[in-house]
Amino acid sequence: MSFILHGVGASEGIAIGHAHLASPATLNVAHYLIPKNQIDKEITRLNCAFATVRKEIEKLQSSANQGPTFAEFNAFLELHHMILDDPTLSSAAVECIAQTQCNAEWAVTQQMEVLLSQFEEIEDAYLRERKTDVMQVVERVLKVLLGHPGYIPPPLKHDGNSILVAHDLSPADVMQYKQHQFAAFLTDLGGVTSHTAIIARSLNIPSIVAMHHARQLIYNNDNLIVDGGQGVVIVNPDKYVLAEYRLKQNHLDLEKRKLKRLKSIPTMTLDGTSIELHANIELPQDIEQVKESGAIGIGLFRSEFLFLNRDDLPSEDEQFEAYSTVAQNMRGLPVTIRTFDLGADKSLKNSCRSAINPALGLRAIRLCLAEHDMFLTQLRAILRASAYGKVRILIPMLSNDYEINQTLQLLNHAKQSLLDEKKPFDEEIKVGGMIEIPAAALSVEMFMRKLDFLSIGTNDLIQYTLAIDRADDTVAHLYDPLHPSVLWLLARIISTANRSNLPISICGEIAGDIQYTRLLLGFGLQQFSMYPAHILPVKHEILKSHLPSIMPIIQKILKTDESEKVHGLLSKLNN
Repeated sequence: MSFILHGVGASEGIAIGHAHLASPATLNVAHYLIPKNQIDKEITRLNCAFATVRKEIEKLQSSANQGPTFAEFNAFLELHHMILDDPTLSSAAVECIAQTQCNAEWAVTQQMEVLLSQFEEIEDAYLRERKTDVMQVVERVLKVLLGHPGYIPPPLKHDGNSILVAHDLSPADVMQYKQHQFAAFLTDLGGVTSHTAIIARSLNIPSIVAMHHARQLIYNNDNLIVDGGQGVVIVNPDKYVLAEYRLKQNHLDLEKRKLKRLKSIPTMTLDGTSIELHANIELPQDIEQVKESGAIGIGLFRSEFLFLNRDDLPSEDEQFEAYSTVAQNMRGLPVTIRTFDLGADKSLKNSCRSAINPALGLRAIRLCLAEHDMFLTQLRAILRASAYGKVRILIPMLSNDYEINQTLQLLNHAKQSLLDEKKPFDEEIKVGGMIEIPAAALSVEMFMRKLDFLSIGTNDLIQYTLAIDRADDTVAHLYDPLHPSVLWLLARIISTANRSNLPISICGEIAGDIQYTRLLLGFGLQQFSMYPAHILPVKHEILKSHLPSIMPIIQKILKTDESEKVHGLLSKLNN
């Protein structure tokens, strides 16, 4: 049966392929059908796994029956016992196997998500955080199941046309899937500017978020058409619809090939204003895309992705290797490395830190200053890499002068330690700050006095200015880059920096969205940083722009205090 699902388009493009369902918390769990004559055996396998884990917990309890921490530890184990015996997990998983013929691993992960959703609705913060215990119990069960495999399904075909369908994906999940070359991503949750959507755009593949029930309605290997621009998924299309979308897909591919002709052309407006286009990257292997795009530097190296999907922290030498590799490959072009922006939805694996509202908690520079040793290790690695290219340091989420002063003191400490060890580095390395908190935007003059350059992180600046969680699709419609207050802040930051001849760029998502290109040019922005896939479309828009002609509309936009009128003026600006 063919039907259509709607969501929010997070990354444009058209993908045609077959569905690959994923479980968000346990990404390595396969999903396959069990033959009817094997169902009873599969249920027995699951029950045996639960029994094995119960015995493990009982053994832990008996071996830890003394000592001052016994009461607390025993309470922890009792909770795991309760979770294990909860019918929502155990009995329902058995029922899931019987009704859907799915494998035991898949059944238990699906019921885990039901339990997790129940915990999310609990108002008490302590109880709500016990969802971690649910995941730990399920991981124990999965470990037993995976050690005692049942029915082995035939291997899946990897033809490059798989479309990932998930309830939700963290940035770490998306990075883990990066190597699998999926044709598209679909998620039930998420916002258009969530980190997951941003990374999907970095892969230059169609992506749709906020679909709500896609993973319940789509089955493994269903044929799908994903239209990222329209936020539409067509499930099991007929041959006529399929033919129509193949034509659209071919047309988009042709347009991309035409844009490649612009790679070596200088980026300049019709009136002769030179513009710099830099690239955003997550990992050293992204450099090839940067070179293909014609970018003249790395405007944002999101270093925190070196810390994800691993049980330990990257050493100084490991980080140095990553940073120096990028610096050398860029052959003298600037490489701006942002110190790790961990916290919120990009947390360290097995981290014991948690917050009621992570987006407003201990993240980015706040976490760096709370974890001096980890921060110093990174600063030393970046400094050492600066001997191999034009490296700059970018500090995220600054809000006051104390954070700047503390950061510079730690940087000087890192420099002195390298001098003592006689290790080379650029002693005049440039240090910049991200303007992504309204407090920083309103006191930008102070930041200019203390730093060498600025970069506006519009994703967070908009989120914090409008008090909207950008990963929450229930308020996604309120996330508006064209809100008059946001535009006023952007124009003020850019003009203030330009008057002082301080280099300033924008590295948020609007930098790579062509509907905002002329608007930002009109504000005076001359340096953009975006994912490599967006550079040529933005360059094409810049080459068609004439600054003196657009300035009257820009002035009207800045004098307008109604969002609807701003949207109308933007349409006129882009015609």
